[in-house]
Amino acid sequence: MHFIDVILPIPLTKTFVYQVSEREADFLEKGMRVAVPFGKSKIYTALVYAIHQNAPTTYKAKEIDQILDRSAVVSARQLEFWEWIASYYMCSLGEVFKAAIPSALLLESETIILPNKNFQWQGEEFFSDQESLVYEALQHQSSLKIQEVSDIIDRKNVLPILKALIEKQVIQLKEEVYETYKPKLVKYVKMHQDYNSDQALSSLLDTLSRAKKQREVVLKLFSMEAVTQKPIQVKELETESKVSSAVVKSLIDKGVLEVYHLQTDRVQYDGQETVESKTLNEYQSTALTQIKGQFQEKDVVLLHGVTSSGKTEVYVKLIEQVIQKGQQVLYLLPEIALTTQLIKRLQQYFGEKVSVYHSKYSNNERVEVWNNILKSDDKAQIVLGARSAVLLPFSNLGLIVVDEEHEQSFKQFDPAPRYHARDAAVVLGKLHQAKVLMGTATPSIESYFNTQNKKYGLVEINRRFAGVLMPDIELTDIKEKHRKKRMKGHFSDRLIEAIADALELGEQVILFQNRRGYAPILECQECGNSPQCPNCDVSLTYHHYRDQLRCHYCGHAMAMQQSCIACGSSELSTKGFGTEQIAHELADLFPEAKVGRMDSDTTRGKYSYEKLLSSFERLEIDILVGTQMLTKGLDFRKVSLVGVMNADNLLNFPDFRAHERSFQLIQQVSGRAGRTQKRGKVIVQTYNPYHQILQQASMNDFQAMYTDQINERYQFKYPPFIRLIKLVFRHRDFSKVNEASDWYVQSLKTVFKGSGTEILGPVFPAVARIRNEYHKHIIIKIPAHQSLPKSKRAILKIDKSFQAIPAYRSVRIVYNVDAQ
Repeated sequence: MHFIDVILPIPLTKTFVYQVSEREADFLEKGMRVAVPFGKSKIYTALVYAIHQNAPTTYKAKEIDQILDRSAVVSARQLEFWEWIASYYMCSLGEVFKAAIPSALLLESETIILPNKNFQWQGEEFFSDQESLVYEALQHQSSLKIQEVSDIIDRKNVLPILKALIEKQVIQLKEEVYETYKPKLVKYVKMHQDYNSDQALSSLLDTLSRAKKQREVVLKLFSMEAVTQKPIQVKELETESKVSSAVVKSLIDKGVLEVYHLQTDRVQYDGQETVESKTLNEYQSTALTQIKGQFQEKDVVLLHGVTSSGKTEVYVKLIEQVIQKGQQVLYLLPEIALTTQLIKRLQQYFGEKVSVYHSKYSNNERVEVWNNILKSDDKAQIVLGARSAVLLPFSNLGLIVVDEEHEQSFKQFDPAPRYHARDAAVVLGKLHQAKVLMGTATPSIESYFNTQNKKYGLVEINRRFAGVLMPDIELTDIKEKHRKKRMKGHFSDRLIEAIADALELGEQVILFQNRRGYAPILECQECGNSPQCPNCDVSLTYHHYRDQLRCHYCGHAMAMQQSCIACGSSELSTKGFGTEQIAHELADLFPEAKVGRMDSDTTRGKYSYEKLLSSFERLEIDILVGTQMLTKGLDFRKVSLVGVMNADNLLNFPDFRAHERSFQLIQQVSGRAGRTQKRGKVIVQTYNPYHQILQQASMNDFQAMYTDQINERYQFKYPPFIRLIKLVFRHRDFSKVNEASDWYVQSLKTVFKGSGTEILGPVFPAVARIRNEYHKHIIIKIPAHQSLPKSKRAILKIDKSFQAIPAYRSVRIVYNVDAQ
């Protein structure tokens, strides 16, 4: 008897054993997909993890349903990497499998409802009204899907109806697995083999002498085949011949032309010939030489180059060398907005060797990129993507570039695995013996600390490309401006004057406000009441565009209130401001200027980033207002002014990284200004211009900021001196969350007593209820001298005891290692 261990895409820590025949065992290999029955009737896609002859002892192994692949879709090294992610980030291998693989490859069965042939009609009174509708539908159709039943009876929950019909032996249920990925087939055309000789062709042309259009199509196809030496698409032939599809169809029907199909990728590079990469200046050349030197001794190097110093061109030179060796390159970016601009640049140099992988791609497109990487195809030698790209099936990785490595977007928050792509990339590089280059203008404290401890190499570029000066950063005291009545809405007179000057010179402006919507709070002037979300502990944000109040946590929305819900007063006012309100104010202040807005409300569509950024590049937008997605890495030639609307929002955030992030954001958004010859101007509006972080940011003094922050972290025991593990308890019952977290914290204190590990909490966070679930946090601070794997094992031991208590089993615990 032969058995296989499989990984199921569900949050269960162990693998499951299934029985296979000897032939199947010989055919199967690690990393192939199989469809397996799980539970009472459900069929899942599982991944083969091991093939052996050891029967399970605690249960009888079921047989697999079917084999889905001819060869492995997940490589052995990729599985090894997934195991590390599951172990380090305290999640199951199934959760990593589900997050990594495109959902089009994760087939799940669908319940099919069939009529029971043995059922005897017992009169209409035997059925309820809704049961009667289902029975009636099955008389006209051989089978129904759950969604179809839902539509017929106009009800979401159809299970009680189906259960009643099963008990009455009217229907039967069956599970069917559907392949969701469909390859794209393109229709091509060629001359039928009977007309390949000159004699046959000339006699054909004679017979078509009256059908002039058909004759033209045949001649056109003949000349196109001779010139291009490539397969000819049906559409292409119709366009070139300037005829309708009916003409081509009639030739196909006559057997003159022959149609065939070829599989093609949905995303294809259709650009011009590639160009040579740019020649580096002396500072870039020195940096490149130093990086290569550092790579002799170290696997990870940090490139600390000021904004607009030309880091991308240094990456390009390194990528060229790796590609010449026939190896793959992974280029990680924190934001999809950045990939839009970078794709064009990389495709100029490398053409179709560049593949892109991120969440805005469709499932089918992602499957095609996955397959190209697996085959080590030329089309996927350079993979450009957001954080999920680290989970792809690389086989021959030579270089990983982590651009804007300081970005918190590299950390996955929900669902599991809650990995940090930058840290995971370092481990992935080690597995493949590839080099890792991190690049940024504002390094994270942890990465810079690693360079100081000689764990990573460090290379710096302190000059902007073409000798352009760093932008002039000016702090504007809006407290003083309010007192002197020099504010118009949320704009100081200084910022209005600077915007007017820039527009007059035909230059562009970027305004940054890290909050979307119109206003975060709508408040009654009479009683002070503000509308709250019924599912979360937050006030609803006002969105002027849709004239509605929305919750940014759960998506709950309601129409804008005309009067106060509590007292009925019509005196309502908004507090605070978001990107939408700034765009409105700009329309009043500068009616001639074209204003664009870039936040998650305006970039929901697949190509929305591309359209917005292209419009700004083509100078169709004069002023671009946005959240932090426009602060990093983007390169606009005509931007001379950047305005930060309210820097205090960034500083006064309850997080030990708030000051570091404020410095990074101000520096990054400043870097969008003055990237050509003219020196850029940055105006930062703040109530506290003498704040240490703002002073350091205005003087571009990274070293002073790093020294202050590292000393504070050491004093108060925060990373990089300790490791943080955050535990989040979730449940709908307030008292159950309290009891469960109290029990857990007592167990933690007992286990870690005297080890130097600090246990903080349990405490409710600032937003304690989200989607009707109460949240409570415990933070574990593990000192550097203590073994992290041992600490995790101790926590998981407590978790097992916790799960064994029936009263707490329904409380969900989320483990967040290296919490951001």
